Order: sequence, then C-alpha cells, then structure tokens
Amino acid sequence: MSKHTLLIVDDEPNVLKSLKRLLIDTDYKIITAASAEEAIDKFVNNEIHVVISDYRMPGMNGVEFLTKVKEKWPDTIRLILSGYADAIAIVEAINEGQVYRFITKPWNDQELLTTIMRTFEQYDLQRENVKLYSELQERNRELQELARSLEEKVSERTRDLEIKNRALMMARNILNYLPAGVIGVDSEEMVVYMNESLQSYFVDQHLFLGMNAREALDDGLYEILRNTLEKQQVVHKSIDGYEQIDTIWSPLPHRGGAIGIFVYSDPAKYGMLKPEISAKIGAGNGE
Repeated sequence: MSKHTLLIVDDEPNVLKSLKRLLIDTDYKIITAASAEEAIDKFVNNEIHVVISDYRMPGMNGVEFLTKVKEKWPDTIRLILSGYADAIAIVEAINEGQVYRFITKPWNDQELLTTIMRTFEQYDLQRENVKLYSELQERNRELQELARSLEEKVSERTRDLEIKNRALMMARNILNYLPAGVIGVDSEEMVVYMNESLQSYFVDQHLFLGMNAREALDDGLYEILRNTLEKQQVVHKSIDGYEQIDTIWSPLPHRGGAIGIFVYSDPAKYGMLKPEISAKIGAGNGE
C-alpha cells in the first residue's frame, strides 16, 4: 500500500489521462478530480499529501482552489499547472506562499516526475520535522517536570536538613547544659564526646577527646563500660569511691560504643558544677 497520495485536478480529461499514464509505474495512490469543487470533496474523504491543480478551470480557478486547500489542509503540498501565458499570476501566487511549485504546460515528463518525487520528499521532511518538534516539545515538558520535581525534592531535602541541623544544635546545647556529665565512647573504646558538665565529675583528672577510655576511667568505671559493651545492656550503678555519684551506661546500636551519664544523688552537689552551668540550672528552676 502506497504511503503517498497524489490528487490531480484538471477540467480536461485528456490531461488527467496523460498524467495518470505518466505515473502508472510509480507507487503513488492517484486520485483525480475534474473541478475544484469535486477536488474539495476528495479532500474530505481522503488524506491528500500532494495536489496538482490546473490554473484555468471553470468556476473556481487553481489559485483560488489552492488557497482554500492551504486554509483547510495546510499540510498538503500544493503544485499548480498552467501555460506560460499565466506565468505572472502564478508567480504572484507562489510569492504569496499559496503554491510550492509552478509546472508549465506542456511539461517534460522526466522533469515532472522528478518534481513530484521531490515534492513528496519535501512532504516527508515536513512530517518528520513536525514529529521531531513534537517529540522535542514532549522531552522539554518531561525535563521541565523533572526539574520541578527535583526542585521540590531539593527544597524538601533542604528543609529536612535545616530541621535536623536545628535539632542537632538543640541536642548539643541540651547535653552541654545538663547538670549531668555525659561521655561517649566508640566501639574501640576511644572518648569521642564529652559535655561541659563532665569535667565537674572528674575534678582530679583532665579528660580530652581522643584519649582511651582505659586511661580516662578508673578500674571500677572501666569495668562497667566493658560489661556494657560486651553484654549490650544498660547498667545503673552507684560508684564506690565517688561521693554520692550514680552512673548509667547504655550501649549504642549496632555495637557502636556506649554512652555514660554521671549524676549526683544529692541535688545540693550540683552547686559544684561550673559556675555558668550552675547559673543556667538555677535559672531553669526559677531561682
């Protein structure tokens, strides 16, 4: 089945027969009409890719007919067939964009076949350009949608990070201003976190990040740490040798280490903490 349809419009039967005979060996689907009015009916019932119309026809002439075709079926490529006497009028029609080519009578068979072949190539090129443009528009819409989606995700991710950063800062402040001492030890028993209150519980020694827990803690505390890490259990114990101090040790998930918390059993002992921390605790109690 041919992918190209050619409509030939001429009021002279001999011209229609000659053109059909010329095109008999092509794979075009050939449709003929003896007037512009009949040709319009052919357009209604067929998909016409190229139309060749005679210029001089009774009633509606070729330029008028092709102008209507341009208005109603703009994708169809329009050719006009006429003698040299009508050249000026035809050139005007071409300049106005109403027709694609002007074919003279009498025509050269080979030149006419070549013109028709080139016209269908132009039609295919136009259709391909329309298809590519449509695909490009669709890709652009997809990219715009993707960009909007990414922008929303980035914005959402940014909000999440802002909230998490605020929560982290708040957690850090809470830990620093707690009256309890907090120490973090990783799975290799290295001290990786200390809050500001911790040193108040170790007045006789200086603790610093990066030191080994075996060096930072005495034998009793270190034994508690070891039990916590090995058994992965929370340990709550009063510390022998420390005046009214309790400690709680909790393992971190996935054997990631442990957290130790030191608190005074006697609330009056919180006055021994650093002055700035004691002041904040007092302010928090309304004192």
